[in-house]
Amino acid sequence: MTTVTTPTVRPGIADRLSQLIRIPTVSAELEDRGREPFEAFVALIAELYPLVHERLTLERHTDFGLLFHWRGSGAEPDGAVVLMAHYDVVPVDESDTWTHPPFGGVIADGSVHGRGALDDKGPLIVVLEAVENLLADGFVPARDVYLSFGGNEETYGKAAEEIARVLRERGIVPWLVVDEGGAVVDAPLPFVPGRAAMIGVGEKGVMTVRLSARGDGGHASAPPSLTAVRRIARAVDRLGPTTFRPRASPAILRMLSVLADRTPGPARHLLRLLASAPFLTARVFAALGGEPAALVRTTVAPTMQSGGTAANVLPSQASATLNLRIALGETTQQTVYRLRRRIRDPLVAVEVVEADEPSPESPTDTAPFALLAAALAVSHPGVPAVPYVMMAATDSRHFHRFAPAVYRFAPLDMSNAQRASIHGVDESVEIAALERGERFHRALIEGLG
Repeated sequence: MTTVTTPTVRPGIADRLSQLIRIPTVSAELEDRGREPFEAFVALIAELYPLVHERLTLERHTDFGLLFHWRGSGAEPDGAVVLMAHYDVVPVDESDTWTHPPFGGVIADGSVHGRGALDDKGPLIVVLEAVENLLADGFVPARDVYLSFGGNEETYGKAAEEIARVLRERGIVPWLVVDEGGAVVDAPLPFVPGRAAMIGVGEKGVMTVRLSARGDGGHASAPPSLTAVRRIARAVDRLGPTTFRPRASPAILRMLSVLADRTPGPARHLLRLLASAPFLTARVFAALGGEPAALVRTTVAPTMQSGGTAANVLPSQASATLNLRIALGETTQQTVYRLRRRIRDPLVAVEVVEADEPSPESPTDTAPFALLAAALAVSHPGVPAVPYVMMAATDSRHFHRFAPAVYRFAPLDMSNAQRASIHGVDESVEIAALERGERFHRALIEGLG
């Protein structure tokens, strides 16, 4: 007779996440808050996850990088697994009205509420929960497992970059890297019903550009036809949604093909047509606007502007800051060239403040992706694993330079409203979603052999 053992699953996952949310690890406010919240967070996870800290080796890289090493049995010697998350959060706008205090960690209506519930303390905690539960059962993974947690992802910090550098220097080429990114969503496209697990197989590049111009200062009562402010405003106006041409990457075509197999009715034929016609797909997605458009083109978003010292004084200089997300298949050099061509003004300086190239696409016909799908079948039965392009920047971008299989997926259910709350107001995660997220990572680690 076969004996079936029940895996150890600790109760209280919601309370543990609540405690972590109460610590305001706001990396953008480091100068004001200091490092104390971050050190308090590190101390708290040591208290909440004693087996992780007892049986895994912890290294600190920079002031904010945590790297846990879980030594495997060696049954699968051809590469380790890196599970990533970050524990810093974005600031809260004091003028926003939250239903529950953003750093209260309130547990209500079957959910945990607060800044970081989804981005990214919720995804972080389900990794720790799975490892703690497996350790309690005496489980040993077939491969080495690394937990890479960064404390300055939201400010493009160096923690994850340093961890990636150290692993590469040690000759560790990960077999699989999983970071935040996609989620389990409803209606992944406007005309596609049902639920899907959107797994980012590629990540758009990110670039910050500053436009600046100088002009004659003086009294505002007799302005010239083109002041520094107007010159910058004209440059920004020329960088509209059509600045960059749309193109459908292979990842988008694969996404459409997978969704077609799960979609009934006439929409199935439309998806199959789009999957086989990249030129048409690029035009259709661009016309839809919003997220679909961002999937197929480089986007330009003016985020800051400055110039002037008084209401009645012409400023001698003005500037604007742009945030660009560079489409897969393009480069930062091409992007800057396109900006200058569209601005068409040699008196507007274009300065690249920081830039990361788009990632290559990770394959979906390999064992690592199959393992993600198998773990998903345990945590979210019947929900397909669908490849897509990640539009935001993640810490995993530091790994794609030497790791062949990098995926961006947080195994949490997120409604459209919840996704909109990330970096916004009333961020929350359902307790049931956390429990499914723990099952995903447990199944993933158990399946490494």
